[in-house]
Amino acid sequence: MKLTIKPDRGFGKVEVELNEALWAEIEKLAERYGVSPERIIEIALAGEFRESKGKLEELERKAEELEKKVWKLEKEYAPLRYKAYGLSEDNKILAIELSGLIAENNGLRRFLRLPPNRNLELRKLISYYLQG
Repeated sequence: MKLTIKPDRGFGKVEVELNEALWAEIEKLAERYGVSPERIIEIALAGEFRESKGKLEELERKAEELEKKVWKLEKEYAPLRYKAYGLSEDNKILAIELSGLIAENNGLRRFLRLPPNRNLELRKLISYYLQG
């Protein structure tokens, strides 16, 4: 692979030929640290290496342990979330049925010339369940 390094200002550029093994190693480092291969080359040329502040292997091990705990909790939480979704859908259906019964009741009250029954708390509750 041919690498061309251009300065920010001025003229002059440097061309370097990289073998495939070196380029593969650069790509592997770039993927590992989540940066571009160009940035890896800049760091190598500028000497911007940093020493780790802690034991990297130990921190990686702790991160893996925490990730395992997260997945364990997710396995316990997923069925509860599914049940909650089912209950919310049941509540929506019941709210729709209740809204229909209220409308039917109001129609019958009008037919019998009775005053309409305006239950605002019940209507708020129905709208709450239909929203969620």
